[in-house]
Amino acid sequence: MAKAGFSRTGTVQRKTHETEIDVSVDLDGSGAYEISTGIGFLDHMVEQFSRHSLIDVKLKVVGDLHVDQHHTVEDSAIALGEAISKALGEKRGIARYGLAFSPMDETLARVALDISGRPYLVWKAGFSQPRLGEMDTELFEHWFHSIAQAAGITLHIELLYGQNNHHIIEAIYKGFARSMRQATEIDPRKGDAIPSTKGMLGSGTVEV
Repeated sequence: MAKAGFSRTGTVQRKTHETEIDVSVDLDGSGAYEISTGIGFLDHMVEQFSRHSLIDVKLKVVGDLHVDQHHTVEDSAIALGEAISKALGEKRGIARYGLAFSPMDETLARVALDISGRPYLVWKAGFSQPRLGEMDTELFEHWFHSIAQAAGITLHIELLYGQNNHHIIEAIYKGFARSMRQATEIDPRKGDAIPSTKGMLGSGTVEV
């Protein structure tokens, strides 16, 4: 929960020759969302992220889907990550770390993250089919790589076991959401302190 008078919101407008994106987030929301990327399955996954993280997300993307899905997937994740980074500001008082085990029927995923300002993705998951709905499954790893880079997150994603491809990726998104909820929450014991012995997070610095 945000402190009184302390707004944790971020808005990004991103326009290139490949995509045009408007996104806004509220870290202290209720999980309300309005998502339109032009890729139905990606909409579904970002909706899951919003609902289970309790981060309000408005995301509208107009992309060059006549070419392929790559630019829309990549740029949507970059813009969302940038909006989250803006909303976090100096990251004062946040828990910083998040961990979730996310089960879905026969599937179990583990997601651990650190809002460190040091972006990195470890991805240990795979799919047995090339598409889910109309979305290329190879792009899911790229989406998480892009959001980790833009938001400054060290992100470890591992599929522990699972068979159904829909269950696999949905468990991963829900695990990411729950980890983000945990990591972005304000810890009342920390006051306004930045959770780093260096006294800052992000801004291109290397943090431990």
